[in-house]
Amino acid sequence: MAAQLVKIETAPDLVDQVYRALLDAISEGSLAPGERITQEDIAEKLAVSRQPVLQALRQLKKDGFVHDAPGRGVLVAPLDAQWMTKVYEVRGAIDALAARLAAAQRYRIDARLIEQGRKAARGKNVKAMIDADMAFHEAIYEASDNPLIGQIARQHWRHLRRVMGAVLQSSRQRETVWDEHEAIAAAIAGGDGETAARLIDHHSHQASDNLARQLTQVLQQTRQGDKA
Repeated sequence: MAAQLVKIETAPDLVDQVYRALLDAISEGSLAPGERITQEDIAEKLAVSRQPVLQALRQLKKDGFVHDAPGRGVLVAPLDAQWMTKVYEVRGAIDALAARLAAAQRYRIDARLIEQGRKAARGKNVKAMIDADMAFHEAIYEASDNPLIGQIARQHWRHLRRVMGAVLQSSRQRETVWDEHEAIAAAIAGGDGETAARLIDHHSHQASDNLARQLTQVLQQTRQGDKA
């Protein structure tokens, strides 16, 4: 299911709430690539003033999720398969380091994370699938005992969520992803850092190749639909 824009209650971190609501909508596709966004429209849908919306849009622009548009508002940034492949290259290196450090402590990842991930993979809620995948990797970042790893990785996850949201609805490889996760968790728990790093690096390359291929197909279908 695509993320829906719903009313937000007033709070001290209102700008952050607006940012996250818009980022969810962009990631899950209810705000599509190329769609125009205006302060007035978003403020009305979220039932907030225009000021926090303006600040949230400025942050989204800085992070590369929206671009300047002619006239009023901004445009949701297009999806780019080549760019996402480069993002995966960086994330793969970070994940491999995190896995080695976590394995040094023989960290046991909560089995419920994998169970929840498999359950989400069998469903149709794309946001639940993405959240489960992120939760698994977050557990490894936390286990690395190096806060810089999580900080850096999260910057890239924001962009990867968009690709995942675009292709997961038609993906046939959801369950195999969690087989890979389970093997990575076992290597970490067993203290085998090299195996854990090798598995998670392979996992990242597989995810990158699969998502890039499927994203290219999605973009081709979209262009063909626009021409029809």
